[in-house]
Amino acid sequence: MEEIKITKPDDWHVHFRDEIILKAVVPETSRHFARAIVMPNLIPPIVTETQAIEYKKRIKKAIPKTDKFKPFMTIYLTETVNRKQLKEAYNNGTVFAAKLYPAGATTNSDSGVKDIKKIMPTLETMAEIGMPLLIHGEVTDKAIDIFDREKKFLDTTLEFIRQRLPQLKITLEHITTKESVSYINESNKNLVASITPHHLALNRNALFVGGIKPHNYCLPILKREIHRKALINVATSGNPKFFLGSDTAPHFSHDKESECGCAGIFNATNCLSVLAQIFDNYKSIDKLENFVSINGSTHYGLKKNKQSITLIKEYKPVLFKKELLINSNSIKVFDPGIKLFWKIKS
Repeated sequence: MEEIKITKPDDWHVHFRDEIILKAVVPETSRHFARAIVMPNLIPPIVTETQAIEYKKRIKKAIPKTDKFKPFMTIYLTETVNRKQLKEAYNNGTVFAAKLYPAGATTNSDSGVKDIKKIMPTLETMAEIGMPLLIHGEVTDKAIDIFDREKKFLDTTLEFIRQRLPQLKITLEHITTKESVSYINESNKNLVASITPHHLALNRNALFVGGIKPHNYCLPILKREIHRKALINVATSGNPKFFLGSDTAPHFSHDKESECGCAGIFNATNCLSVLAQIFDNYKSIDKLENFVSINGSTHYGLKKNKQSITLIKEYKPVLFKKELLINSNSIKVFDPGIKLFWKIKS
């Protein structure tokens, strides 16, 4: 049996939703992670400091007493955001970052930004105070193929922002392409990226081969194998510009399997086991700590966690629960399509 001890990880991109889903999924993250950045795309979205405070209270109520876990709250950027209030929320420590959703890019993003020029004054304020910008990096022009929307965003919107505000601290979240890997590597230290376990584990065949697989549908959508390999190579290299943002995103199974299924993969339950297995398969288990525990906190100017966790590699595949039951509904736990031999030591 193999065993590794690492600094307790952080998840720099989670969706907790609200109400009964929130109560069920928060413990799945707080069990293994010390900190997480919580996304603001609720209905209605979190656009004020007061809303962020109230949402944080609901999250903290859902954290088991045995878990030491800190949620970092975010503000959902709109074209009418109040810059003064945003600055106050950040300086007060209430809000950790702001999230840019291009309007219509993903779940609950209809209130997002349609014209990037309209929020440039807000981004200038963020650059001045050091407030991180988190970006869902896809264009939403219906004329652009869905598999090309991330690359198009790099060439247009992101380049526009970076040319004008090179000092702005940006995380391009859940990247999926080799072009994004190259773009991040060639940019200054203020631009970094997060990567999900599902984009490391799956390519787009997992959506279509043998029938439509709605539980593998996410946005940004899974890409070709050449892109997955590029993500694998950079994640397992120890490169400090790349780190974990699981984008764990719960939806009830009936909403995933409907005529217009929701985008999102719930991976909080087995996230670290999936990553450990992938890193082990690519002979880079020694780089896992960098990816899940060190690189993100360094970018955000935070001290690394004092706690640690231990992962064990067993001789037989580890079995995880296949779904999270909530009353008469269920949320399916991510199936990475590979056998997992790693688990968290109790």
